[in-house]
Amino acid sequence: MSDQVISIIALVLIFAVATFSAVHLGVLAIVAAFIVGSTVAEESSDDIFAGFPGDLFVVLVGVTLLFGIAKSNGTVDWLIDAAVKAVRGRIAFIPWVMFLVTAVLTAVGAVTPAAVGIVAPIGLGFAATYGISPVLMGLFIANGASAGGFSPIGVFGSITNNVVERNDLPGDPALLFTASFLFNVGLCVIVFLLFGGRQLLGRIATGTGKEASDAADGTTPPEPLRLDLPRALTLLGLLSLVAGALFFDLDVGLMALTIAVVLSLVAPKSAKGAVDRCAWSTVLLVCGIVTYVSQMERIGTIDFLGERVASIDAPLLGALLICLIGAVVSAFASTTGMLGALIPLAVPFLLTGQVGAVGLITALAISASIVDASPFSTSGALVTANTPADQRELVFRRLMAWGLGIALVGPLVTWCLFVVPGSL
Repeated sequence: MSDQVISIIALVLIFAVATFSAVHLGVLAIVAAFIVGSTVAEESSDDIFAGFPGDLFVVLVGVTLLFGIAKSNGTVDWLIDAAVKAVRGRIAFIPWVMFLVTAVLTAVGAVTPAAVGIVAPIGLGFAATYGISPVLMGLFIANGASAGGFSPIGVFGSITNNVVERNDLPGDPALLFTASFLFNVGLCVIVFLLFGGRQLLGRIATGTGKEASDAADGTTPPEPLRLDLPRALTLLGLLSLVAGALFFDLDVGLMALTIAVVLSLVAPKSAKGAVDRCAWSTVLLVCGIVTYVSQMERIGTIDFLGERVASIDAPLLGALLICLIGAVVSAFASTTGMLGALIPLAVPFLLTGQVGAVGLITALAISASIVDASPFSTSGALVTANTPADQRELVFRRLMAWGLGIALVGPLVTWCLFVVPGSL
C-alpha cells in the first residue's frame, strides 16, 4: 500500500473517530500527522511542524482578539445599530448587505481571510442581537467573499487568469467573475430559504437589541449608542485593517494583533477579558487539520490523485473528477493553492479539444471556492470562531455538513452548467 493511500485512509479515520468519540478533531489530526510522518513518510518533527499554518493561527487569534475588544467597548453594538438604520430596520436585508460588503472587499483586492475577518464579527454580532441564524449569516459572508474574489483584480481572479495565461489556455475573465458572482447569489437564495430567512421577512428592528428587550419588559430604554473615544479609536483601527489589507498588502492577522495591542494600551478597560474570547478550540481544530493536509501535500497525495484523474480516457468524466477533487481538497486547504495546482491538471483534457477550456476553468474555479464556508477552511473557521460560544458547536456541525455537501453537489452542478454544454 502506497504512502498516499495510507494518508487518505488515515484522514477518513480521523473524521470517523472524531464523529463517534469525544476526542478533539484538531488533536487527532496533529497526532495522525505525527504517526504517519514518523512511520510512513519518514518525516522529522521539524518537517511535521513546518506544515503548521502559523499565518492562519495568527489570523484567527488576531481577528477574534480585536473583535473581542470591539465587542467589549460597544463598537460592535454601535455598528449593528448603524446597519439597522441603513436598511431602515428591515432585518431580512442585513444578510444581503453583509454579502455585498464582503464581495466588494474581495472584488477590489482583499484576500478572503481579510474580508471575512472584517465582516464576520459584525454580521454575527447582528445575528445574535436580532435572532438571525448564525449559519445563515456566516454562509452569506463566506459566499460573498467567493463571489467577489474572481473579479479581474481580485485575488482568486488574478491567480486563475495568470495560471490560464501561463499555460497558453483561452480564458474569459469577465465570464469567470460574472458566473462566480451569480452562482454565489443563487447559493445564498438557497441558504436564505433553508436557514430561516423566510421568518425574517417583514420583521422590523426599531432599535438595538438591548433597547427592544427593555421596551418589551416595560422598562426605560437606555440612551442611544454614542460614538465615544474608545469606539472611535476601535473604528479607526478597523478602517486601518481594511486599508492595510486592500492597499498595502499587509498581513491581516499581524495587523489585527497590532491594533489590538494599541487599543489595549489606550483603553485598558476595553481589553479586559478579550483574550478569553478567542475561540481557542476552533483555532486548534483548524490548525490541526491544515497541518495534516499539508503533510498529505508533501508526500504527494494530491499529485497522486491528479495523476489518476489524468489517466482517464473519458475527458468529460475526468473534468468532473478534477472539479470534485478541487472542491473536496479546498474544503480542508487553501483555495488559492488549489487554483494554482489543479488548473494545470486540466491541460491534458483541454488539449484533446473535447472539453471547452473556458467552461472547465470556470467550473473548477467555482467548485474550489464555494466550499470556503467549510469550518476547516479559513472563511468557515472565522465564522465559527466569531459565533457566540453557546452556538459554536451547532454552527461548526452545520457548516461542516454544508461544506461537505456542497463539495459533492457543487462540482456536479458547475460541470453540468459550464463543461457539458461546451463539449456538445
